[in-house]
Amino acid sequence: MNDTPTRNRPTSDQHCYTFSEGLARSAAENPQQIALRFGERTTTFAEYDRHATQIANGLAAMGLKKGDRIAYLGKNSDICVELCVGASRAGVVFVPIIWRLAPAEVDFILKDCGAKILFVEDAFRNVPWDGDTVHMENEFAAWRDRQSDAPVASQPVADEAFLQLYTSGTTGKPKGVVLSNRNGTCLRPRLEAENIYWYCAAPGDTMIFAMPYGHIAGVGTAISGALGGQEIIIHAEFDPALLISDVQKYAVKWLFLVPAALGIMLAHPDAENADFSSVKGLTYGASPIPLDLLKEGVDRLRCDFAQLYGLTETYGTVISLSPEDHLPGREHVMRSAGKPLPGVELRILDENLNPLPPGIIGEVAIRSECVMIEYWNRPEETAKALIGDGWFRTGDAGIVDEEGYLYIQDRIKDMIISGGENVYPAEVESALYGHPDIADIAVIGVPDPKWGEAVKAVVVCKDGCQPDEASIIAYARQQIAGFKCPKTVDFISALPRNPSGKILRRELRAPYWEGLDRQVN
Repeated sequence: MNDTPTRNRPTSDQHCYTFSEGLARSAAENPQQIALRFGERTTTFAEYDRHATQIANGLAAMGLKKGDRIAYLGKNSDICVELCVGASRAGVVFVPIIWRLAPAEVDFILKDCGAKILFVEDAFRNVPWDGDTVHMENEFAAWRDRQSDAPVASQPVADEAFLQLYTSGTTGKPKGVVLSNRNGTCLRPRLEAENIYWYCAAPGDTMIFAMPYGHIAGVGTAISGALGGQEIIIHAEFDPALLISDVQKYAVKWLFLVPAALGIMLAHPDAENADFSSVKGLTYGASPIPLDLLKEGVDRLRCDFAQLYGLTETYGTVISLSPEDHLPGREHVMRSAGKPLPGVELRILDENLNPLPPGIIGEVAIRSECVMIEYWNRPEETAKALIGDGWFRTGDAGIVDEEGYLYIQDRIKDMIISGGENVYPAEVESALYGHPDIADIAVIGVPDPKWGEAVKAVVVCKDGCQPDEASIIAYARQQIAGFKCPKTVDFISALPRNPSGKILRRELRAPYWEGLDRQVN
């Protein structure tokens, strides 16, 4: 059984607190404990708290006010984690941008969010931007340390926005998901009170953060230690050899990995003789996990496994498959996403948004205080997703069984998840339509043993043209991020369409998914 100690933390009937308050509490309780570790550099909770105040005061001195946006472009680091919580303390909204995006995509996000300042790593200085800039390697620490550490004049409140993350849009343009402090902290008191230990590690526990910062699974994991008092070991990006080494070097207790990363780690030569005995639990999410990989992970790591299902719009996890459901005899639920966390309600809706009974497929809907504020400057899309009485439409198709377990069946919005990255067909198709030899195109997700799903382009060529697969993939790489580009290309004479002209993606996908029991991998 779990031996998580009792904590001096807010209970479920206390007010919903901010990340600023959570960090201050952790610093007061354990000031000299290591909060952040990046390479050989460590930051205690007392230093973390002081730095957050200095950053907040520095942003105010630069003229930023509550509700203004700042953006960050770079890989994971301790200082970008400090920047997020410092912005939160100032009431400034933090916009981390996925570093793997193409310059045009970064440019769109910067303009859409209206960032006042861009904090950027030197490796990404070539993005289009003519506004104020702070260079992380050369300027940030000196700028931060010049600022006052006097208490911030205007403290944020729980319902104010503090984070804006961009998800790929179904129309090809990313949407800014606006999240509040409440969205990020509301579930924690109940989860701690009900001992959901795999999602709320004990104070002092070590956790590796290696997922991309621009995702909720990245930034959310990185700043969770401010609330829970954990030591976050930060990797600039996922590196299986470094992860295996640091697990042993620092006796790491908790890992979060997307299934593709777990498979890569287990296949790495260093994993064969590695000592994983310190690992108490591994949580996985962002895409479904193949059952064979899950069984291999459980067998080799011999720790608690828990699945996490959620979306950017729900501040991450809202459904979890507990460690108990990963034990022998529970194989029948291992393909499920699990059950709602305390404080979360789940429904399956029909096309008219009416609740469906167990066993009937429909759209997954969630109600919780963790649901986003809005899509930034997208009132119509916000209204479609937030349907009243606190309910949010996820766009995922699923079934709830008689025991209350959720099974994800397909993606209503046609989204592809490849290696934990969200890819929308419309965005890839838009990028490829400019290819001089392409007359028509559809993009689908197909099963892939390494990435879960791989992006495939199905192309109709213009008369007299015969482009090869490599040229089409190379063209895509000039337009969009590499992870969005097709891995393979098939050529056909015509795309299947319905009478109104809509591409029948399900018909295109069917041959590749034949014999599988669900349409996600």
